This record gives sequence, structure tokens and C-alpha cells, in this order.
Amino acid sequence: MNKREFLRTAGGAGLGLLLSPRLAALYAETPVERLAEDEAFWVAIRGKYRLKPDYINLESGYYSIQAQPVLEAYITKVREINYQGSYYLRTTQVPDKAAARDKLAVMAGCSPAELCITRNTTESLDTVITGYDWKAGDEAVMSEQDYGHMLAQFRLMARRFGMVNKLVSLPIDPRSDDEIVQLYANAITPRTRLMMVPHMVNITGHILPVRKIADMAHAKGVDVMVDGAHAFAHIDYKIPDLGCDYYGASLHKWLGCPLGTGILYVRREKIPTLWAIYGDNRPLEDADIMKLNHTGTHPVHTDLTIANAIAFHNAIGTQRKEARLRYLQNYWTNKVRGMPNVVLYTPTDPARSCAIANVGIKGMAPGDLAKSLLDNDKIWTNGVDNAGVHGVRVTPHVFIQPKELDKLVAAISRHAKRAHVGQ
Repeated sequence: MNKREFLRTAGGAGLGLLLSPRLAALYAETPVERLAEDEAFWVAIRGKYRLKPDYINLESGYYSIQAQPVLEAYITKVREINYQGSYYLRTTQVPDKAAARDKLAVMAGCSPAELCITRNTTESLDTVITGYDWKAGDEAVMSEQDYGHMLAQFRLMARRFGMVNKLVSLPIDPRSDDEIVQLYANAITPRTRLMMVPHMVNITGHILPVRKIADMAHAKGVDVMVDGAHAFAHIDYKIPDLGCDYYGASLHKWLGCPLGTGILYVRREKIPTLWAIYGDNRPLEDADIMKLNHTGTHPVHTDLTIANAIAFHNAIGTQRKEARLRYLQNYWTNKVRGMPNVVLYTPTDPARSCAIANVGIKGMAPGDLAKSLLDNDKIWTNGVDNAGVHGVRVTPHVFIQPKELDKLVAAISRHAKRAHVGQ
């Protein structure tokens, strides 16, 4: 491919922002499955990050560090807004944030009128949970594997309004989508109003069949709210295709935005039905989603940097990124799955997970395993010990290399052998 032909391709134009024209042309047409295993390409991407040498960072699921181009853009915006002061806030802030929202809407595949920028998934979904006009006896359905703070918000609504929360427990390795759909269906009664579903379970990486669940729930007159904290910029999809009514996600995870950025999607016809958490000049019944987004004075530079993070993400390409993340997870889980005394809390079907997986050692507390991995192997993970999951969550990002995961595999094997001999 000559340079002119290369620049006409979408893949080539994107990669051209990250790599030299020669390398970009080389990789632009490479199938994503093959590129996922091309270490030379991913070493070049790794070079866009400043990585702390003290440990291998396998906990990007909490907060993914920004790539250097995004970080530098963020710092520039901090300086510029500080330079302009209140002049910027009163003149340019609103249209600039709207432009960032427009770019997010394109990425999410929805109308900008159905999307607002929040600080994180918790704020997004709590806006919906609290915004419901709950009556005593109303029911909500969720899983015990859902994120703890959203479960806590539902408990708060139960105490305040007398609504009822019904929990299901998700299987670690489901036999089919129908098994998951039926699990939620069995919890619905005539009093059920809202169902919360994780797009990707935060502690196991399990990707749920959200569209099938939503279609089932809607057929029974139940609204569906999806926790997409770990799915956005991780796997390839558009929010409207999921068929849900509400969707929340964090942008400081897999998109690599600064801390304090998230999104809330509300289907257009549902906006007037939600109470706002904070008072706003817009009428309660207004169909403007911004009535739900009254933040007061806010560090706007975080929101403005979203555009830079999207540009970096798009330069890699969503499908390339998803393929690499799934490759990394399967690379190490395939090596430890089936080892004596090793328990994997992530589905065996590769289509049901991507970067996130969870592994435990029989007889070993997750916190002890996480501590040993850090102290002895310089591997940073996170221990999970609830909702039927008792292991460490492993969440590699695009800057992680297989040779680093080999160290994780060696450490797990060592602990498994010790457990096997009773030590």
C-alpha cells in the first residue's frame, strides 16, 4: 500500500496518529485477531504510556492510567483554564463541554440529547435509582454480583420509601444465555418496576446477554438499567443496540480519561419521568437530560480531556483493542485453568469475557494472595472476597505484555503447588 492509498483508509488514518507512516501502513489492514498477537505493534502502543517499574499493573479495572498524549493534553487544559479563570467558565465552558458530549454520543451510538457527562458510573446509576418515584411495595431486581455502592443505594431507597429489592445470583460459568435470562425472569413479579443488570460483572469479567435480558424485561413491563462501568471502550457495541432504558459507565477505566469522568444515558422518553437529585432551573418534567446533570462549579478540564482520550482510543481502534484485551486474558487463564487447587471465577467461553478475569487458590484468602503477588512477585492485583467470588481480579490493559503475564502464571502455579502439599 502506498502512502496515498494508506491515508484514504480509516484504519490507516487512525493508526497514523500513533505510529510512523510506515508502521501504520503495515498494520492498517492486518486482521484484528492476528494483530492481537503481534507484540511489535503493542510494544509501540506501550511506548505511549509512562509505566511505574516497581510493579506490573494488573489493576486497570479500577483506574486506567492515561496515555501520555492524553495526560499532556489534560495538563495543558488545566493550565489554560487556570490562566483564563472565570472568564473561561462564563464564556466558553458550556459549548466546549457540549462538544465533548457530542463526541461521546458518537462513540456510544446515541443522540447527544440522551447523554450527559457525570463523574463516574456510581453517580450515573444512583441518579436513576434515586430519581425513580418509588412507592411502598414497588420492586427492583438486581444481582448480588452487582457493584456494592449501587446495591447500597437500592437499600437506601428501600429504607426511605418501603420499596423491595430482590437479588439473584449469577452463575460463574453459565450453560447458555437462556440460563441467565431465565434467572432474571424468575425474579419478576407484577410489582417489579426496575431491573439493574451488569453489562460486564466487575469482579469476574462475565459479559451478560444484555439485549436478551432487556427484551424479556420489557415484555413484562419492567425498565432496565445497565451498569456499563467496565464495558465502555473495552468491547465493541452501541448503547441503543442493547435495548436498555438507562446506561451508566466510567470513562477513567477503559477509555483512559482523567479521574472523575463518566456518562449517563437515558432513553429519551424516560427523561421526564426521573426526579433530579439536585435542584435545577429546568422544570421537573422537562425532557432535557441536563436537568439530571446539575453539578455546580466543576473541574471542567477533566471533561474537556475526554475528546483527547477518544482520539487515542479511536487511533488504536475499538475492535483492535477488544481483540488484544481478550487475547491477554485468555493467554494467562488458559495456562492456569485446570491446575490443581486453582479456581477461575470467569466463564470458560471466550465470548463471555474480555480483559477481566478472577483467579483464586483453594484455602487461601484473596487478600493474602493479592499481598503475596505484590510483595513477592511485584504484581499489582485486587482481592475480591464476596458474592461467591474468592480470588484476585486481574485486569490488564493494552500496555501489558504476555511475558508479564507469564510471571503471574508462575506465581499462581507456585501457590497452587503449596496448597496441594498442605503448606
